[in-house]
Amino acid sequence: MADTEDRKPRSDEARTTYDPEITSEFALPQGMSVARGGGEPETTSEFAVPQGFQVPEAPPAEQEGSAFSLPSTYSARETTVSFTPATGFPAVSLVKDAPWQDRMRTMLRMSVTERPAPEPVQRTDEGPAVPRVLDLTLRIGELLLAGGEGAEDVEAAMFAVCRSYGLDRCEPTVTFTLLSISHQPSLVDDPVTASRTVRRRGTDYNRLAAVFRLVDDLTDPETTLSLEDAYRRLAEIRRNRHPYPGWGLTLASGLLAGAASMLVGGDVLVFIAAAVGAMLGDRLAWLCAGRGLPEFYQFTVAAMPPAAIGVAFAVTHVDVQASAVVTGGLFALLPGRALVAGVQDGLTGFYITAAARLLEVMYFFVGIVTGVLLILYFGVKLGGRLNPDAALGTSDRPFVQLVAAMLLSLTFAVLLQQERGTVLAVTLNGGVAWCVYGAMHDVGKISPVASTAVAAGLVGLFGQLLSRYRFASALPYTTAAIGPLLPGSATYFGLLNMAQNEVDKGLVSLAKAASLAMAIAIGVNLGSEISRLTLRVGSAGKRRAAKRTRGF
Repeated sequence: MADTEDRKPRSDEARTTYDPEITSEFALPQGMSVARGGGEPETTSEFAVPQGFQVPEAPPAEQEGSAFSLPSTYSARETTVSFTPATGFPAVSLVKDAPWQDRMRTMLRMSVTERPAPEPVQRTDEGPAVPRVLDLTLRIGELLLAGGEGAEDVEAAMFAVCRSYGLDRCEPTVTFTLLSISHQPSLVDDPVTASRTVRRRGTDYNRLAAVFRLVDDLTDPETTLSLEDAYRRLAEIRRNRHPYPGWGLTLASGLLAGAASMLVGGDVLVFIAAAVGAMLGDRLAWLCAGRGLPEFYQFTVAAMPPAAIGVAFAVTHVDVQASAVVTGGLFALLPGRALVAGVQDGLTGFYITAAARLLEVMYFFVGIVTGVLLILYFGVKLGGRLNPDAALGTSDRPFVQLVAAMLLSLTFAVLLQQERGTVLAVTLNGGVAWCVYGAMHDVGKISPVASTAVAAGLVGLFGQLLSRYRFASALPYTTAAIGPLLPGSATYFGLLNMAQNEVDKGLVSLAKAASLAMAIAIGVNLGSEISRLTLRVGSAGKRRAAKRTRGF
């Protein structure tokens, strides 16, 4: 037991007392004591901090990030209003009093790195959630695209809505049936992307104007419009009733066909016959639409009654211009709105959307051709004599033609469901277009294609100026005004030649109709671009920044 206790490890105090049995060169001599608890510790170093010296605490180290991370001293609210990109492009400051369409279109034509710094917005709080803003943007773009607005104008509107709520790094994309928008807060954050499909299209320029007013209020820095208020106004726009009833649209289609027949040389009886045929075709098309038939068959059915009435006059040998009756019915069906929008998208660089729109126009045109050719073929078999070489237009009654052209534009505006306040302006615009065409073609003996292009250019110019004055879309001021210029007679004569087995002459006449249609579309777009060039948008540097990425 004693041996076991001897083998236990000794404590520190036991080791510090002198034991004669245990000696060491490091042992303390007997009688010498070392004070404890007072001075420096036994183990010290030259790097030890002296007693009483306070070492300041080191700042916490920043978290390991990326070269693209924002500095800790960066504040988005204290940034300058403009910057010069690293690539050397000049800073761009947009004119404040310019319409939002011009400002947003200018920014969309620049790359993301060249766009100016975000302008001060009217909201000082953090703002609504990003997905809700993107959803509102897509809903507004859907209404615009479904109403027939061009792809570039739809993108400009979507970009304006996002910027009004503080989402500056966003990229909208518009195709014929698909809308998408992507927002990326910074280079290191994940982007948020949303999309929406346009499945139904309707012609309602009244709704289109209301959407433009909503976007204009959102982009106005003096107007504070919350996200809930914007959703509420958008729901009211969707629920808004059409300005004209169904029977008014049917009557307008009849008056349009009658005015078109008077425009190409018809008399009162021709006016009545063309109006009745167009109204019957309109009702049949509504019946087919209610049964869910595609638009191709709706156009085919709508083209049959006017052609049938014209062929009936020819078979019964009634002294009536049957060709004028058929031509008047075609004017009410030709898809001028879709044609202008398709060519405009192609000229502005949206080739996929333009190809889809033009393909839609081709299907509508084939439907019209099918319906008219069926009636003309049976009319020729029954002994009806229709002269494809007869000239319809006459230049000896310019006042009657001018009144007919203005009536055609007015009824076309009603069919497009335009606001009542724009009907008078578009009627006068259509009258000016017909006066220019008649002066160049009938008096000046200039080719119909060139005359049509110049007249359509004036329509686009005046329509764009009127839209700038109202801060609205240009479509309500241009689409109905090109009605008198549509190639109805050339289309009819081409179909009649083909029905009488004169395919070569028919193709030549249809090619002329296609040339006139392209002249209308290009003229309208050129007039709009001329108005943008002449109006004050900014200095030369700002115009250079707004250049497109193609060409020079």
